[in-house]
Amino acid sequence: MSSASPQPRDAERRHETDRPQPGLAGPGPSGAAGPGPEHAPDTGGLPAPGRPSRARQGAAASSGHRSALLGAMFLMATSAIGPGFITQTTVFTVQLGAAFAFAILVSILVDIAVQLNVWRVIGISGMRAQELANKVLPGAGHVLAALVFLGGAVFNIGNIAGTGLGLDAMLGMDPKLGGAVSAVIAILVFLSKRAGLALDRIVVGLGAVMILMMLYVAVVAAPPVGDALKNTVLPEHVDFLVITTLIGGTVGGYITYSGAHRMIDSGVTGVESVQHITRTSVLGILVTCVMRVLLFLAIFGVVAGGVALSGDTMAADAFRAAAGEIGVRIFGVVLWAAALTSVIGAAFTSISFVTSSTGRPRTRNLLTVAFILVCGVIYLVLGQAPQTLLVFAGAFNGLILPFGFAILLWVGWRRRDLLEGYRYPAWLLVVGVIAWLFTVFLAVNSLAGLSKLWA
Repeated sequence: MSSASPQPRDAERRHETDRPQPGLAGPGPSGAAGPGPEHAPDTGGLPAPGRPSRARQGAAASSGHRSALLGAMFLMATSAIGPGFITQTTVFTVQLGAAFAFAILVSILVDIAVQLNVWRVIGISGMRAQELANKVLPGAGHVLAALVFLGGAVFNIGNIAGTGLGLDAMLGMDPKLGGAVSAVIAILVFLSKRAGLALDRIVVGLGAVMILMMLYVAVVAAPPVGDALKNTVLPEHVDFLVITTLIGGTVGGYITYSGAHRMIDSGVTGVESVQHITRTSVLGILVTCVMRVLLFLAIFGVVAGGVALSGDTMAADAFRAAAGEIGVRIFGVVLWAAALTSVIGAAFTSISFVTSSTGRPRTRNLLTVAFILVCGVIYLVLGQAPQTLLVFAGAFNGLILPFGFAILLWVGWRRRDLLEGYRYPAWLLVVGVIAWLFTVFLAVNSLAGLSKLWA
């Protein structure tokens, strides 16, 4: 507002902004009352837009909020659509054929139930997951942060490996050099003065590119869609490790919180934003679902056509069989885009779990850069086959999921004081508890299966 504005308007604005507002730091220049540091906006090293008044936030329909929600939605979706996602889908389609459709359906239903609850609890409270966990049980947030950080590091090693494989398929570049170059690109995003805007635009743009390219390959692969539809509800085979790995790779570990943390960092919080929080969380899962289904259909079309896929290049071989040499280049673009956005998402979310919301943005930037750098170095010296590592990362994050999700469900059930007095819908709690019990069951069943990945 300009200095020439009428005095009554200034008085009205001061009256509105000087009121204590749960979930928002007091914006008044005189240090007006506001909540504690746990509510202060944090961008994990990224500049966050100015947080609007609660009245404006209640509408949550401005172009700024739509942009923030779109960025949060695609950050979650593209974090899930990483190289592990592509590798898992390829490996399991070859193993299960049409029966893999059932695993996709179950994972999508569980994913929606999880994200509906995660986004709503975090969004209404305006606090990060580890902050909520510490409120519920002192120290639990630190445990959750350690688990998510470790899972994010494991995933990011695979993500950087995926960027190298993508550039190899796309340009013939040495995978290690490609991984190093891609890590530098991700680092530059976080060193940018407008890193928040850069992050949102990158994940939205590359997400759209991946979906369009996968649609083309799925069409030319001409899969037997009828067989896939039949197995969606009447599977010929059910594999618990496969379902657990899919869930872990889509909403496990850091991915569970990536979009929700980005959303509250952008200023979209509170009871008034529930409708938009809910819609965005579901749309994010549906974006992931579309990509999973398209990739499955593309690989299934190749396998059903009699092409034998094996080794560490199954996905690339499937794209070649479906669309020739152009298919290999498309695979390279998709894999690189998926891996790069996942590197960014893992770094952003992992650092948001181990830094204070009152810390200096410069410090968080440097920690994020260091996180990417260390993961890159580990990839260069590890020598582990990328395919095994990526599948392991998904299953490992599936084991982490029940712990953090249980805490957020408890907040929705018993801690209305952390949700501005919001009465949490009983139906959503029931859906969440059912999903949580399912993730526990699957996690227990996957423990024995994890050892087989290293045999």
